Amino acid sequence: MTEYTKLKSYYGRDLAKLLADKVYKKYPKFQKQKFIDTVDKKITNLELKGRVEVIADTLHEFLPMDYKEAVNLIMSILGPPNQNETGMFRDGYWIMPLAFLIEKYGTDEFEISTNAIYQITQRHTGEYAVRPFLVKYPEKMTSLMFKWSQSKNVHVRRLSSEGIRPRLPWAKKMDQFILDPKPILPILENLKQDESLFVKKSVANNLNDILKDNYNIGFEVLKKWSESQNADTQWIVKHALRNEIRKGNLEAKTLIM
Repeated sequence: MTEYTKLKSYYGRDLAKLLADKVYKKYPKFQKQKFIDTVDKKITNLELKGRVEVIADTLHEFLPMDYKEAVNLIMSILGPPNQNETGMFRDGYWIMPLAFLIEKYGTDEFEISTNAIYQITQRHTGEYAVRPFLVKYPEKMTSLMFKWSQSKNVHVRRLSSEGIRPRLPWAKKMDQFILDPKPILPILENLKQDESLFVKKSVANNLNDILKDNYNIGFEVLKKWSESQNADTQWIVKHALRNEIRKGNLEAKTLIM
């Protein structure tokens, strides 16, 4: 069995029951058994993303129609923030459908939804949920993510980079940043000396994405950063250039010598 199949298996009837139990404690009108049975019936033969969407859609159907009330319920079951840099999928896997619900149904409610994403990412991840907001509210959302890049919370800082990656795996490409990545750069600048490996990996991967479509822009950033004596910045430069170095790019090699 592949890792992908193993992950898929977490998003089934057992997860529907887990969510139903959590919601019911806060919202006794919730139709627990009907929710579980509906999810169970619809997920047969679906892969991971399909299962997550079914759970999110069904939850949206069974929660209060008022979006703010529904989101408040979701927030009430999240539990305490993750204090570690790991465990976002191991321990927070069950939150993925909640993030998808915000991603799919929340774009008309910017404040409510982005506050929810801010909380979700401290327990799981909001890297996929933020992307439709970047499309619909490019300046407003980018400005908010700039603010998040200054957060004391490592998960929020990581989100500020990971969520704006032009080519984030498992996500639709961010065409606006493939066309012009310059709005990303002030956010990455805020994070270039971050001591967290979790954040540094995201910043490096973001710059690696930029190099694929806008080599000159990405290289100029890395060239400037390579002059820094900061060890964390140097790590990011080296990791961001890994693919270029594998390709034998001599220009890239000069930045890490």
